[in-house]
Order: sequence, then C-alpha cells, then structure tokens
Amino acid sequence: MEEYKENIQDKGDNVKLSSKPEEDDKSCSKVCSNIGEPVHQVSSTRGEFSDPVYKEIALANGHINRMNKDELRSKLAELKLDTRGVKDVMKKRLKNYYKKQKLSLMQSVTDGGPTDTYYDFICVVDFEATCEQDNPPDFTHEIIEFPMVLFNTHTLDIEDSFQEYVRPEVNTQLSEFCIKLTGITQKMVDEADTFPDVLKRVVLWLQEKELGTKYKYAILTDGSWDMSKFMNTQCRLNRLSYPQFAKKWINIKKLYGNFYKVHRTQTKLSSMLEKLGLQYEGRPHSGLDDSRNIARIALRMLQDGCQLRINERMHEGQLRTVPSSAPVEGAPPPHTPRSRD
Repeated sequence: MEEYKENIQDKGDNVKLSSKPEEDDKSCSKVCSNIGEPVHQVSSTRGEFSDPVYKEIALANGHINRMNKDELRSKLAELKLDTRGVKDVMKKRLKNYYKKQKLSLMQSVTDGGPTDTYYDFICVVDFEATCEQDNPPDFTHEIIEFPMVLFNTHTLDIEDSFQEYVRPEVNTQLSEFCIKLTGITQKMVDEADTFPDVLKRVVLWLQEKELGTKYKYAILTDGSWDMSKFMNTQCRLNRLSYPQFAKKWINIKKLYGNFYKVHRTQTKLSSMLEKLGLQYEGRPHSGLDDSRNIARIALRMLQDGCQLRINERMHEGQLRTVPSSAPVEGAPPPHTPRSRD
C-alpha cells in the first residue's frame, strides 16, 4: 500500500546533499592499492580525524567521484563486490569498501565484513490495511494482513516469515479497490481472526525466536505509517495498549535517503529496488511479498556498509525522530499488550 502511506516526515528531515568537493589529486592506483600497507599509530595528542588514514580516504573518494559507470563497475568486479545498481549506488559501495579497509587497519582490528551491526536480527513489517480509492480523510484504516520477515544480519539470510490475515471490525466489507490492490479477498478476511488474537500469535512467534532475550533485534518498516498510523489506530480500535516491542523502529526510507544521498521522493519501494539493480519479486501490495523485498533492500544496504539503526519511535501517541546521536538500542522482549479496559 505504498502510495497510501503518506510521507509524514518533518521538513527538517529532508536529506541534505553535500556540496563540499572532496580532494582527488592522486590516482586510484596509488590511493586505492595500498590497503594492505601499515597505518601510522594515532597520537593521543592529535585530533580524532587527524590521522593520515583520513587523508587517504578523502583522496580515494575524490578519485571515485571522477570514475564513470564502466570504471566503477570494473573496479567493483575486480574487488569481487556487487556490480549492480545506478552510478551513485556503486560509488557509495566502493567508498565504503575502502573506508572500512583503511579504518580496520588503523584500529588493528580484524575486518568483520560489511555487515557489522548492533542487531542480530531485523524483523521487517509491512501491513496491508482496508482502503478505498479516494481514501476520504475520516476513513478508518484497519490492518487486514500482518506479515513479518526475519533476517539474520550476520549471515545475510532471510531465516523465517510470519503471515496472517486479519478480520476488520469497523469496515467489515472490503472495497473492490482494496481487493484488487492487495489481492486479499473478502473470504480471506471473513475466515481470519480479529487483530488481538493475531497479535498474540505474532508475539508468540517472536518469543519462539528468542528475540529481545538471547538475540538483539529491531523492527524495520518502509516508512512511518505502518507503526505510527496503522498499528496505532488498530490498538486504539481494539482498546489495547501500544505494544512495547513496536514503539521504536528503523524507517528504511529515511535510512536509504541519507545513506545514498537521494531525496525522499526517490525512496519508493520500486525506486529503491531499481537503483540497487534489483527487481521486485512476487506480487506488489502483498504484505508478505512487500516485506521480503524490503528485506532485500536492507540486506543490500548492509552489504554496502550501511549501519541499520532505529531512527523513529512513538512517544505519547505521537511520531518522533530518534537522532543519530542517541544510544543504539534494540527492541525489548515481546509481550502481548494489556487491554485498556
């Protein structure tokens, strides 16, 4: 339901493109080929970024900025990195590779690969909800599909998935538009349980994976609306407290825009896949298939050196941005929310 999940980021959250040129006065053969050379010890009396390694990174970045698409693809192939994606994506991938190599040498730490992350697992959620073609302002969106896709940030494997349909209780009859858009039929929702029962099974599924207890994890969504709108509305309708495990999440639209330096108008699911050189797999607007494709984007971002971290939360019923300076935290152990009655 991507086009129905309106972007509610504040203007201050717009991605800002850097206009500062990077130094590029050395050839890549000199700058990019000495990764294995020793790096000078950082003096305790010098600034954090005064070590020569940062000069080398800047020089490598400058050369990468001058490379054309064929040169970028050739260099990525030489380094056995993924060669798919648009030019800016390939630039980012190559820059992160050299940066990680240089910094790992400076810190005298064995390189842990491009997937170092605070979380062990990421759980992707992309709800489908009741809708009408014109979506009047007072229309109540009820969740009719609850999908989850779980991937391992260390192995980069999608390990499991959960999916259940949900019976709406306010607008019990699906519109023809909704049926055509989502592929969810009236029979599917009529035979499904209501949201509180489905949520109990979601919690049980998460608990069986030992998330929040043995393993650190986070929820990831394609935008703000899944949690700030759909989950929030559904809990209010069913007189449930908002579930603690879903109060903070990773908004991949924001993360993608900031990481690849693109405007948020270029962060639709189809656009993100296309720019990464990927094709949509499955049926668009199927919650489970959308979740799997969002997971593929997140996995590619991990491979490109992006750090997945929580960037949005609910506080007193309102959407809030989590600043990048905030401590990195995982979602708490999942529990079934209590009734408000």
